[in-house]
Amino acid sequence: MDFDTAQSWFRDNRIRELFQTNDGLRFLKLRSLSRREHLYQLFASAALTPQSNSARDLLKEAFNTASINDTIINSTIQQIYASEREARRQQEPELVNQLYRLDVFDWGGLHQNSLERTIIDNYVKKIHNYDQLSNSIENELHYSMRGYVLCSWYNHWTSIIIEDIFRDHDKVLPAVSLIKKIDFFINGIPFDLKVTYFPEGYIKQCRRSENKRPELTRLKQWARQHQVPFSTNIPDSQLLCDLWKKASDHPSEDAQSLLSELSNFRQKLIQEAKTNPDNLIKWLYENQGIRRFDASNRLFLVLIDPSDFFQSWKLKRAKPLLDSRITAYLDKISSSPGRTLHFTWEGKNYTVISEAIIITKPPG
Repeated sequence: MDFDTAQSWFRDNRIRELFQTNDGLRFLKLRSLSRREHLYQLFASAALTPQSNSARDLLKEAFNTASINDTIINSTIQQIYASEREARRQQEPELVNQLYRLDVFDWGGLHQNSLERTIIDNYVKKIHNYDQLSNSIENELHYSMRGYVLCSWYNHWTSIIIEDIFRDHDKVLPAVSLIKKIDFFINGIPFDLKVTYFPEGYIKQCRRSENKRPELTRLKQWARQHQVPFSTNIPDSQLLCDLWKKASDHPSEDAQSLLSELSNFRQKLIQEAKTNPDNLIKWLYENQGIRRFDASNRLFLVLIDPSDFFQSWKLKRAKPLLDSRITAYLDKISSSPGRTLHFTWEGKNYTVISEAIIITKPPG
């Protein structure tokens, strides 16, 4: 395989085909060193003086230089990562301490990755009066921006901490430069790490397949029977959490019976996913949004607090728990990690290598 073919396959999202060839896998590893300073370090490790200057030309020259082999590439990546990791390792204990100060995870109505659009649609284009706009900024937008920034900060730093747990393991080769759809290689197979929670949509689909009514429908019915007020103008995900909490605090036996039934069904699904995560993984692939869709190899880290499903976000900062479970998974992994799965999206069939690591909070 020549460089231009590898580059073309990479642009066309043919990652699976790339890593299945020696040249393609070598290209992906080099692509993870795509910053100029990293490529210069690579040439220095090989005791070579590059003839190119731009990052793209350096990447091509490295690919076409036979003496820059896998051993040199892997060693250079590990050296760069070790240097960067040392700085983060010193700051990590206090960073985790600071992450525990966040008590509420609320985007404030400003949806992740659509901040500008939300402001334009809800304020710039919707409000005509200057005083009304000023008041909305002071009374609404400042609060929303605070929530958005705090949630973004939390997600950013917890993601780095979790990625470092993987990248510290001796079976993992990090991607030290930003490379789309690849966070690291496990035994030579590239993976994109996705940290998520047990999806409400998946639960809803599973309940439907077993002819069970949606959780939200059951909780609304219970609330009306007991004259428990609830808002009708909030998102379903928020309303589900709201009604679940109200039922949890209610003294009636049927409230506790309902929650026990709903919780037991969730526990059954979690246990099934731990035993065989294929259906969950396929659902996660098939229910991507159009803007976020890709068919890269994904390693899903699914975090669940069975005692309060709606607080599962807090597990992203539970470093000792994550470290223990992720390391145990990597320790026992085979030479060929993951499982080959087929899924359909927008009428097209895809094949990926994927895996789900499901971590539940210990009881107590």
